[in-house]
Amino acid sequence: MNLGLINSAWLGSPVGTAEGIRKTKEIGFDTIDISADPMEISVQERRLIRDTCREMELPVISVCCCALGIADFSAPVRQFHFDRAKAHLDFVYDLEAHNLLLVLGEYIWQQEVIKPKDQWAWAVDRVRELGEYAKTLGLQIVIELEPFRLSIVNSVASMDRLLKDVGLPEIVKANLDVSHLALVHTPPEALSQLKGRAGHVHFSDCDGKVHGDLPPGRGVVDFLPYLEAIRGIGFDGTLSIELEYSPEPEKIVDWVTEAYQETDRLMQKAGIRRGESRAPATAS
Repeated sequence: MNLGLINSAWLGSPVGTAEGIRKTKEIGFDTIDISADPMEISVQERRLIRDTCREMELPVISVCCCALGIADFSAPVRQFHFDRAKAHLDFVYDLEAHNLLLVLGEYIWQQEVIKPKDQWAWAVDRVRELGEYAKTLGLQIVIELEPFRLSIVNSVASMDRLLKDVGLPEIVKANLDVSHLALVHTPPEALSQLKGRAGHVHFSDCDGKVHGDLPPGRGVVDFLPYLEAIRGIGFDGTLSIELEYSPEPEKIVDWVTEAYQETDRLMQKAGIRRGESRAPATAS
């Protein structure tokens, strides 16, 4: 597997867009994922992202999109989030990336008032439509499993159900976020249910209680069994580190470097590291 970084790691720090891409390459990452909204950033920013990634020979694998209203009870709201996700797919295509990382929303009002089966159906219909559009672009969509009680997809079972209901197995796949799996107490062996249907992996640590996105080693996640399980279900793509805001923004390079080094070590130990491993000059 290759080792990548989601560029949101640099948000809230002194490191800007282009510098963050360059630092990502310098630290040793093989690939990068982009977290940027094409409906918000300027055309100049889009060009800057694309050109800097090409300059650094850093392939873009995924673009992140949180479409939390895609199963809203209001049809105009659902349409807006569909159109926005479609714009993200165009952005994926423009960056010559591989997939759209899609985060679905939650059941509203404690699953009261609006029937959960209706929200489920709206999510399935819209994801299927997005999948059909992605197919015309030669792209995939990967659905993220969220660790929250009312998330539409918050377990291996609900992921399995969504993928089957959408019915586009070559286009719409699962994103496996290791810290999310740990937070919902999913044992590594449960991933066998998704064999052949994983399209992307997110990697971070947590305290076992709340969402954290910490550098591996700063929390309680037992990573090696998950890495072995991910390999066992036939995944050999990109594992992307996802980090929340550093508690010390002025030391963001150290924060990202630490995450790279520990993840690289774990991947080496599991025998799954495909890209070139190297100790970055910025390592402390």
